[in-house]
Amino acid sequence: MAYQAPALEEMLRQHAEQAAFLWTVYDDNLLHPDDNEEMDAERMARLTDRLDAHIDGLRVAGAEGVRVAEERYAEYPEAGELFVLRMLQPGAEGLLVAELPIDKVRRYIDQQLGPSAAISR
Repeated sequence: MAYQAPALEEMLRQHAEQAAFLWTVYDDNLLHPDDNEEMDAERMARLTDRLDAHIDGLRVAGAEGVRVAEERYAEYPEAGELFVLRMLQPGAEGLLVAELPIDKVRRYIDQQLGPSAAISR
């Protein structure tokens, strides 16, 4: 049996919160690329790297990471929290944010959250 280090609750919460926030920043920059002239390709790549790293931090924690993401979504049922939770589900292992079909992701979020999700963009 492989050793599994204990999950640190506060660290997992920070991973979940940062990933949710970075998703909203990423999506907003894709929707409105001219609103932030400093968000060039290099900065977008760094942003997605950070987002992937936070999601990976939750993935490594396994069930504890999913539990924390579920708690965050229960408290804040927003697009970013839903995105994080979906990225932790079976079948999403190894997916990278920059390679996701963004229209499909937005459709999923809109279907789950209803019309208010699209309006908030």
